[in-house]
Amino acid sequence: MRCALGFVMLVAVTAGCAGPEVACPAIGYAVGIGLSIPSPAGISRATLEACWRGRCVTNPVGLYPETAAGATTCTGTGPDSSCGTSMVPTGGLQGFASIPDLPAEPVRVTVRFDDGWPHTVEVTPSFAEPNGPACGKAGPQVQLVAGAGHELRVR
Repeated sequence: MRCALGFVMLVAVTAGCAGPEVACPAIGYAVGIGLSIPSPAGISRATLEACWRGRCVTNPVGLYPETAAGATTCTGTGPDSSCGTSMVPTGGLQGFASIPDLPAEPVRVTVRFDDGWPHTVEVTPSFAEPNGPACGKAGPQVQLVAGAGHELRVR
């Protein structure tokens, strides 16, 4: 009985030293490669190929109108005041290629737009902490931007 009581006390003392619990939201985080095309003249579709360690994955990238926050309006200046904004189109396009096995190591990415020409860049996707360091890492992801000549760079 004495051993059992000692064990219970040890567990109780150890549990008290663990620090405060952190509530982490149970939200999903997409693993893959994002693509932004600020000046999409002549672009209506994209296909993305990602290669690493002798393996390649090819995905179509659904392109959608890109938006940004518009003007902010506020009512009042006190603690009960509120502010709001709406999303407005930027004229660009954006998309995302889901790649569940994407590693956080060098990856060769090739994007082909409507003209079929390959546009290639070497990137290293990274993990993110979307809910803070106490909630762990998610990802990896990398965000790319296509320039005026469709050249790719990391955002």
